[in-house]
Amino acid sequence: MTAPSHLSLADAFRVGAAGLRARPLRVFLSALGIALGIAAMVCVVGIASSSRESLNRQLAALGTNLLRVSPGHTLHGDQSHLPEESVAMIGRIGPVLSVTATGTLTSANVYRSDRVPPGETGNLTVMAARTDLLGTVGASVANGTWLNAATVRYPAVVLGASAAKRLGVVRATPDVKVWLGGQWFTVVGVLRPVVLAPELDFAALVGWHAAKSTLRFDGYPTTVYTRTRDDAVLAVAAHCWGSP
Repeated sequence: MTAPSHLSLADAFRVGAAGLRARPLRVFLSALGIALGIAAMVCVVGIASSSRESLNRQLAALGTNLLRVSPGHTLHGDQSHLPEESVAMIGRIGPVLSVTATGTLTSANVYRSDRVPPGETGNLTVMAARTDLLGTVGASVANGTWLNAATVRYPAVVLGASAAKRLGVVRATPDVKVWLGGQWFTVVGVLRPVVLAPELDFAALVGWHAAKSTLRFDGYPTTVYTRTRDDAVLAVAAHCWGSP
């Protein structure tokens, strides 16, 4: 029985090289396909890693220690409310760094002028806000100013980013006013988008005192925002959600 023959290494190299020389286009396309595949894999891995790192940097800058407390319902299914003292009560918890609140005014709407039909609210919300809201939720003013100790007592309003666009307000100036709760309010500021509290983007924010005196605000917080130490988020959350 004749033993099978084998190509030597030199013969195998010559045969392979002959195939490459005979079909150069196929060789080029094969090499191009492999190169494109490797490049695509590198790009996908690089983009995913870059996006993850960018998200981590953004979360680190904004902070992951923001908690919010909102009222639930009673045993009869009615909407309950947080006590007026809830902000001070939460502020007395040891690891809490800052605490503030907003209160939704369900009976007030905001319009570009008094000529707009009442039903065209633009899905915007009027909220009473405290002066320390921005620092707690990580918000900033795009133009104009935030509410201060003086403006919280007068018909002044700060618009969220989306609210300003829907109302056609480009910049906050003394001559820009909106029709809010049946009277004119001066737009003193416009916020940048708030990543950690997006509900503020669609809000018209008025001072806590002005809301009570001119808009019949009952003073009950709708949402309490709390910043805590990073190592105490779960403990503070359990304390807040377990409190009455």
